[in-house]
Amino acid sequence: MRKLAVDVVVIGGGSTGAGVVRDVAMRGYSTVLVERADLGQGTTGRFHGLLHSGGRYVVSDPLSATECAQENAILSRIQAGAIETTGGYFVCCPGDDPAFADKFLAGAAATGVPAREVSVGEALRNEPRLNPGITRAIEVQDGTVDGWQLVWGAANSARHYGAEILTYHAVTKIDTADGAVTAVHCTDLKRGEDVVIETGFVLNCGGPWAGQIAAMAGAHPVDVVPGRGIMIAMNHRLVNRVVNRCIYPADGDILVPVHTVSIIGTTDVKVDDPDHLAIEPDEVQQMLDAGEVLIPGFRNSRALHAWAGARPLIKDNRVAAADTRHMSRGMAVIDHTERDGLDGMLTIGGGKLTTYRLMAEHIVDAMCDKLGEKRACRTAEEDMPPSGAGKNYVVTHRLEEREHDRFTEQIICECELMSRKMLTDALAAQPNGSFDDLRRQLRLGMGPCQGGFCSMRATGIALETGHIDIERATALLRLFLKNRWLGLWPILYGDQVRQTALDNWIFAGTLDVEHLPPPDPSVRPEPEIEKKTPVAAVMEAGVRS
Repeated sequence: MRKLAVDVVVIGGGSTGAGVVRDVAMRGYSTVLVERADLGQGTTGRFHGLLHSGGRYVVSDPLSATECAQENAILSRIQAGAIETTGGYFVCCPGDDPAFADKFLAGAAATGVPAREVSVGEALRNEPRLNPGITRAIEVQDGTVDGWQLVWGAANSARHYGAEILTYHAVTKIDTADGAVTAVHCTDLKRGEDVVIETGFVLNCGGPWAGQIAAMAGAHPVDVVPGRGIMIAMNHRLVNRVVNRCIYPADGDILVPVHTVSIIGTTDVKVDDPDHLAIEPDEVQQMLDAGEVLIPGFRNSRALHAWAGARPLIKDNRVAAADTRHMSRGMAVIDHTERDGLDGMLTIGGGKLTTYRLMAEHIVDAMCDKLGEKRACRTAEEDMPPSGAGKNYVVTHRLEEREHDRFTEQIICECELMSRKMLTDALAAQPNGSFDDLRRQLRLGMGPCQGGFCSMRATGIALETGHIDIERATALLRLFLKNRWLGLWPILYGDQVRQTALDNWIFAGTLDVEHLPPPDPSVRPEPEIEKKTPVAAVMEAGVRS
């Protein structure tokens, strides 16, 4: 058993938890963050990549609109390397009420969201694939964000200030004595070791899982309502600006250019368990239909990958319990002293990835108030290297990097222009990491082939350089392919069927991965993995045309 002692334990390694541990460390407290999987593996890594201008909420949720507008400007400055300042449009499509644009402009003016109406001709010149039948267009300051770069940037900044980041540490118990938190128990899933962290304060940043964490301390149920949304990545950038329908927020009304793909999203359905998020065939069709409204011919592009995420919405008594679409996106800090008679624990929920820094500021301010201390928040003032190098991300950044090393470095992933050195450096830094951990940081297997070629190259290099042995190589490759498959089978139609068949011939035929020797048992599936064979999945989903 390993023992630690810190002032504050932060539970949850998404954007909120990473922002919180950074804020706590910058205010001079000793702190550790614990996360049951990799950073950004939950809600943060399962969204559409939008850095909100605030425009989406100027009519439906004015407070959230203002917060998004203010934080958009801050994050674009302090984490420039994680954000592409694409700009965006809200457009009235055929059949949409053009009068809603007047409400939008009035709401933008009232909430401080920068917005200006442009001519339809200007919008179509800038985005020629847009539906030529649009009747109005409003320009906003939307952007796109790499959620994993953002969360690792905050985590690395926290480390600089002395914080410890413990990934793959699952919380199993929270000790209390005399009505106060005293310790957090974890299991190190990589080593099978128990870890006890003595502490006087716990900040619960578990997002959709916050209720489960609070229950470990004996708190009453926390009203966090997981809202499931699915998204689909298409195989290239259909637009270079974020495009939104100028309507009251609805399903499938956002198209976001992220890196080399475009993402259509999203649905919003209440679920009971954020670890089990279905991707329903009718919702896939709904997203493809929604894409056609924005971009005629949308279905002619190849769908690359589908996934689902769970929003950590705070129960809103103004709407029905199942109506997650119309629940407020505002944040809320729950004080367990007032609510449960339990000192030393706060829970935060709601909010957006765009407002993660502000959420951290609110909960750490609340903690300082409870401790009777005045320690100012400085997170909006200090850039996060290397993301805060003052230069925003652009889609051509890796092409520029390869221009400098093209004669000396082998390209391992042509889709994402990932070099051999990028892979070997990451393997050396994370000897116990999985290929999915590397995917989140390097974008391995994120392009059109979905790992069909680069995954076996990466496995061979890891084995050749001695970073892993043959048993671990087998296990990591199998797990990586299985996780990629989860996002493929719901969209098996058209060209994606041909690509998947080619990958199947390579791995099931040439390499015969299903009949390799038993894999390393220490390689554990990710929490959301479903045990489904490719054949069974195709039979269940059907091949859609």
